[in-house]
Amino acid sequence: MATAKSQDKYQEFLSGLKTEIQTEQMKFVLSANSQMLRLFWWIGHAILRYRKTEGWGTKIIQRLSVDLKKAFPDFKGNSERNLKYMRAFALAYPVGLDVKSGKISWYHHVTLLDKVKGEKLRRFYMEKVIENGWSRDTLVHQISSDLHLRQGKMQHNFAKTMPAGKSELVEVFFKDPYIFDFFELPQEAIERELEAALVNHIYRFLLEMGDGFAFLGRQVQLEKGGQNYYLDLLFYHTKLHCHVIMELKTGEFKPEYVGKMNFYLSAFDEDYRSVEDGPAIGIILCKSKNKVTAEYALRDVNNPIGIAVYNLTDAMPGNLEIPYITTDAN
Repeated sequence: MATAKSQDKYQEFLSGLKTEIQTEQMKFVLSANSQMLRLFWWIGHAILRYRKTEGWGTKIIQRLSVDLKKAFPDFKGNSERNLKYMRAFALAYPVGLDVKSGKISWYHHVTLLDKVKGEKLRRFYMEKVIENGWSRDTLVHQISSDLHLRQGKMQHNFAKTMPAGKSELVEVFFKDPYIFDFFELPQEAIERELEAALVNHIYRFLLEMGDGFAFLGRQVQLEKGGQNYYLDLLFYHTKLHCHVIMELKTGEFKPEYVGKMNFYLSAFDEDYRSVEDGPAIGIILCKSKNKVTAEYALRDVNNPIGIAVYNLTDAMPGNLEIPYITTDAN
């Protein structure tokens, strides 16, 4: 049974929360997201502080939810579940929120709290949300596909074909493997079928390619020595300021693919590279590869080329639209 002192402490705590909520509600109009996050962090921090000093049990959150709903019936976010997220939010940021954490929505923070363990990994995905403007659904997909394990893992020769120090800056824009889980293809599919499927799902394809990729065309023609050659897919990378040529292979990697790509890169740069552009980068995307074979194939090539594999897995949910953001995680 609650003591009079305990009741007084709770009422003091509840009164403080009400005052803070009323104050922050007036500021929401000016800076809705950052103020809301600050308020939610403050509530979570207050719950942690009072639980520690007063020895309150877990039922305090249930009681608090009821009282806050009575006091603020129109204020979203007072559910028991959301208050638990606020507590977890305060635990994840024990010294308060920084500038970057205020740039993503409460829904994104809830997703990170639910699905990502560890401050370093949460920071990685938070920065990706800020850089790329990911919706919550996209964030969930990138986490479930282990982006942090794939980014920067493509096999390449950038260190030998780029100025000193640039290789590390470039490789983070590429992955291995690439995951194409938004369409289905038969096992015996040929390159043109894979190419068509990717272009037909260009939004999700570019989402998987990552930050900076702009699609320019498919089967782009090159003419050299009186013969025509065709690039499977052509991109421009807006962060690297260079073109990216992609060749698709539905089988295992073969060394001769590198020689062909090297020819394409030299011919393309001669005809299309402007003074503002860096050298074009070639990506050979295969169904499988032998890493040792790929390493030897790249060894003496003078153009920047990467070799990666792709995976076709179960299709993603179709609702990759930005969700309507509310303040409640329910």
